[in-house]
Amino acid sequence: MDGDLIAALNEIEKEKGISKEIMFEALETALISAFKKNFGTAQNVKIEIDRETGKVFVYVEKTVVEEVNDENEEISLQDANKLNPRLKVGDVARIEVTPKSFGRIAAQTAKQVVIQRIREAERDMMYRYFVNKENDIVSGTVERVDKKNILIDLGNAETVMPLTEKLPNENLKPGDKIKLYVVEVKKTTKGPQIVVSRTHPGLVKRLFEQEVPEIYDGTVEIKSIAREAGSRTKIAVYSNDKNVDSVGACVGFKGNRVQGVVDELKGEKIDIIKWSPEIKEYIAASLSPAKVLSVEMNNTEKIAKVLVPSYQLSLAIGKEGQNARLAAKLTGWKIDINGTDVENNGGEEQ
Repeated sequence: MDGDLIAALNEIEKEKGISKEIMFEALETALISAFKKNFGTAQNVKIEIDRETGKVFVYVEKTVVEEVNDENEEISLQDANKLNPRLKVGDVARIEVTPKSFGRIAAQTAKQVVIQRIREAERDMMYRYFVNKENDIVSGTVERVDKKNILIDLGNAETVMPLTEKLPNENLKPGDKIKLYVVEVKKTTKGPQIVVSRTHPGLVKRLFEQEVPEIYDGTVEIKSIAREAGSRTKIAVYSNDKNVDSVGACVGFKGNRVQGVVDELKGEKIDIIKWSPEIKEYIAASLSPAKVLSVEMNNTEKIAKVLVPSYQLSLAIGKEGQNARLAAKLTGWKIDINGTDVENNGGEEQ
C-alpha cells in the first residue's frame, strides 16, 4: 500500500482539508491495535509510517538490563549491543518486528481508518457550517411529510422538523421550497442535529433583514417582535437616521417589501409599529390599527390603561383578544383597554 497510501492522503488533504499528519497519527494508532489483535498482545509495540514512502515499520521497545526477568519488556545488554553497540543498561532498545504478512492487514486497516476519518471530517465541517447558521435562515426542500414530522433537505444535510413547527395555515408537500429559522445546532456522533422552525419570531426578523436593506445595514432596528405564527405578527422598528422612516422602509414601495415576507409566511398578517422611547407613544402605536385616545400608566404594576373610541374597541382588542395580546407581548406591559363615546382625553368611559 506504500505509494498508494501517500497518494491517497495527499488527495484527501487537498479535497477534504484533513491534515496528512493527523491521518498518519490515526493510522499508526489503529495499526497498533491491528498488530496486537493478529500477532500478540505486547503493550510496548510502536508503529511508524515513513512519511515519504508510506512504508510501515513495527517495533517493540525493551529496556536494556544486565539480567532479563521479563522477555516481553526487557533485553540483555549483550543482545542490545548487537542491535546498537552504543546502548547501555537503562536505555530503551527498539527492535523491528514487522511481520511479512502485516502489509495486507495494514492496507485493510488503513482503508477503514481513512473512511472513518473522512466521515468524521465531513460531519465536523457540516457542524461548523450549520452552527454558524444558528439564529439565521436557511433554505430547504421538503422531502417527506408524515403524521408527526417533515423531512427537509438542506442541500448538504437533512433535518426533521416537527409538524408543530410548521405554519398552521400551510400545507407542505414534497418538492416545496421553504425558508427555515435555525434554532439550535447540536453536535452528535451521527453528524449535526439541526433544530429548525417556521413558527419562531426570529424567522420574521431574518426575513425582514433580507427584504429591507436598511435593517440589514443597521439604519433601521427591529426593537421587538410578537408573533402568533400563521395568524398575525407585530414588529416594532426604530430608525437611527432621522431622514429614514422606519415603518416606510419596512413596507417598501407599494408594500413590496412587507409583501415578500407575507408571501413566505403564507399570508400571515404583519403590523409594523414605530417604536418610541416614550412608553405611552409606544403602547398607543402597538394597538394599531386601532386609534388610541389616551394611555394612563401604572409603573409599579406595569399596567397601561388605554382609552379608545367605542366604535374601535373591538378593533383594539382584536378577534379573540389577539390584537391586545400581541401588543402586550410586544411592549412587555399589561394593557387594559376601554372605550369611550367622547374622542378626547377627558371623555367618559362607556
